[in-house]
Amino acid sequence: MPTPKPIAGSLLAPLSFAKVGGGEITIGGTREAWTLLVVYRGKHCPRCKKYLNTLDAMRGDWQAAGFEIAVVSADTEAKAQSDRDDFGWGFDLGYGLSREQMETLGLYVTQPLSDAETGAPFAEPGVFVLRPDGSLLLIAISNGPAARPDLAELLDGMIFTKENDRPPRGML
Repeated sequence: MPTPKPIAGSLLAPLSFAKVGGGEITIGGTREAWTLLVVYRGKHCPRCKKYLNTLDAMRGDWQAAGFEIAVVSADTEAKAQSDRDDFGWGFDLGYGLSREQMETLGLYVTQPLSDAETGAPFAEPGVFVLRPDGSLLLIAISNGPAARPDLAELLDGMIFTKENDRPPRGML
């Protein structure tokens, strides 16, 4: 049965994920800044690495525009740490995304094709933008690795949205 999808404009209750290096990443709820949340498939996905390398290169632009960046997958701590070590990403990197959290975010979930891919069901990509009040402004979920928002276009659109106090779309 498909997972219900989140509703634009709705408040996201706080979700917390373990963070590589210790501590937690919390999204949702009231915050000082806007939040960009990127859910990636995991260490097994080369397309994810390309996308996250682009995000890391743009990290300063996102932060200058007033966004906190959080990235998470269902991977284990060891796999997430290995990616951080291999790629040197500077954004907060979470791991251990639970099935319940995947469902809360409305993500598509995939059974691995083999143990070579990964050993447990994992989330397909999702990109979310949250306002400081914890409401979902933008929801972009995909059922496969090849469809994700262009990060430069997304940043440009989010800057425009913030400057012009645009509402969430797709509310009908």
